[in-house]
Amino acid sequence: MNPAKRAEMFRRWREANPNPTTELEYHSVFELLIAVILSAQATDKGVNKATAYLFPVANTPGAIYALGEEGLKDYIKTIGLFNSKAKNIMATCRILIDKHHSEVPQQREALEALPGVGRKTANVVLNTAFHQPTMAVDTHIFRVANRTGLAPGKNVLAVEKGLLKHIPKEYLLDAHHWLILHGRYTCVARTPKCGQCIIADLCDFKEKTG
Repeated sequence: MNPAKRAEMFRRWREANPNPTTELEYHSVFELLIAVILSAQATDKGVNKATAYLFPVANTPGAIYALGEEGLKDYIKTIGLFNSKAKNIMATCRILIDKHHSEVPQQREALEALPGVGRKTANVVLNTAFHQPTMAVDTHIFRVANRTGLAPGKNVLAVEKGLLKHIPKEYLLDAHHWLILHGRYTCVARTPKCGQCIIADLCDFKEKTG
């Protein structure tokens, strides 16, 4: 795919959705961090249902840590892998309290040192909360990047690097959100909705649906 096509893709996405953002509901950087940790192998809708009960009760590292692991589980037990997520969140809260004055760090290395926070989660927080031009590649973005020809890659890191290299700088800050929304609602896994797609004529996918 040539640079002109890539630029036109993002121009159209921006025109259709000038201010894209995550579908996770949060009101602070810490709430976003917890929501993203909970969202691994879970839907944003499911996470939002759980945090709607959790955050009014506990939305700081100290408050969640005070719940205790079993107390936290009561709020997140509807979410997949809630046992391991509760353990990781408690450990993360303890580190934030002890090492970061209960604040979420803005450095990738410090974020990835938190239990339950991998590269993808760190990228989401860096991009969404701290407005850094990072690219968090999940299954949706991996699929869109490969299927459209935007930034093909055999693994998540290769796609991340390809997107950061090829996306025009003026679109990079919001690109993560446009791509994930496109993959979630239009370029879906089983049968992409090519007939409703605003970038279908730019896409390299050869088996377009009607």
